[in-house]
Amino acid sequence: MHASRAIPAAAALLLAACAGTPHRTAPWPGPQGPDATPPQAEVPDAVPRAEPRSSHGNPPFYDVNGQRYTILASADDFVERGVASWYGPDFHGHNTSSGEVYDMYAMTAAHRTLPIPCYARVTNLSNGRSVVVRINDRGPFVANRIVDLSYSAASRLDIVRTGTAFVELRTISAGEARSAPEQSTAATTMPPATEPAAAPAADAALSPTSMSEPATVALYIQIGAFADPANAQRVLDRLQSSGVPHVFSVASSTSGRTLRRVRIGPIATVEEFDALAARLAALGYPEARLAND
Repeated sequence: MHASRAIPAAAALLLAACAGTPHRTAPWPGPQGPDATPPQAEVPDAVPRAEPRSSHGNPPFYDVNGQRYTILASADDFVERGVASWYGPDFHGHNTSSGEVYDMYAMTAAHRTLPIPCYARVTNLSNGRSVVVRINDRGPFVANRIVDLSYSAASRLDIVRTGTAFVELRTISAGEARSAPEQSTAATTMPPATEPAAAPAADAALSPTSMSEPATVALYIQIGAFADPANAQRVLDRLQSSGVPHVFSVASSTSGRTLRRVRIGPIATVEEFDALAARLAALGYPEARLAND
C-alpha cells in the first residue's frame, strides 16, 4: 500500500544475508485488498505482557538505503513524536521482521529501532485518539516517518483516510495503566483550521486523501540542541539567511545543563513538515526532527 514498506532489491539481499536481521518478503502479485470487507467495529487495544526478546528482527544494527539503524537496548521510557503511516493489503499474510505473519486486522506496528516485541501507546495529535499496539516489525523506511501502523490501528486513529498523521508514541510495559493519557498541556493548543472531513464511503476506505489534518497542538521541528549559545546562533543565522521561515531558539535545562534549542514552527500539517524537512536536508541538516515537547 505504501512505499514506506518497500526495501530496494539490493538492500533486501543484504538484509536477508545477515542472520537475525530484519527483512520483509516482497508483496505478492495479486488482489490489492483482502477477501473480506475491512471490519468497521473497533478492534481492542493490544494487551501489554512480558515477552522475551525475539530471536528475529533484533540484530545490533542493520542498514537500509545507506542508513544504519541501531536497535535500542531497552524500550523503557521511550517517547517520540513524528509522522505515522500505515500498511495493509499488500503485506497482509506475509512475514514481519519478527518472523510472525502480518495481520492487518491486529493491533500491531513497525518501528525502526525499538526492540521486538514491545508495546506502545500511539496518539493521533490531530484528534486525540489513542491506541495500544504491539511492535513486531521493522519500518517505515521513508524519511520523516517514525511508525507504520496496521490497518486496524490506523483505522481507530482515523489515519486511513489521510494516509499519514502527526502522532506521539510512548512505550508501555506489562501491568502499566492502559488508560489514554490526557493530551499534553505543555504544547500550545491550536484551533482547528477546518470542519472535519466526512467519513469515506466503504469502497474508498483504503484510498487515502491527499492532505493530512492539522495537529491540535503546536508542533515544532528541532534542528539541534547546543550547549554553546554561539553555535546555536550560527545555525539560526544561516537558516534565516537561507529564507527558512519561523526559525527561533529557546533555552531549556536538561539534567542540570542549559541547552539552546533551534526550532522551526509551529508546523500545521504533515505536508508542511515534509517540505521543510527536505529543505533542511538540502541545507545540511538531515537529522531535523519533530520535537518531543
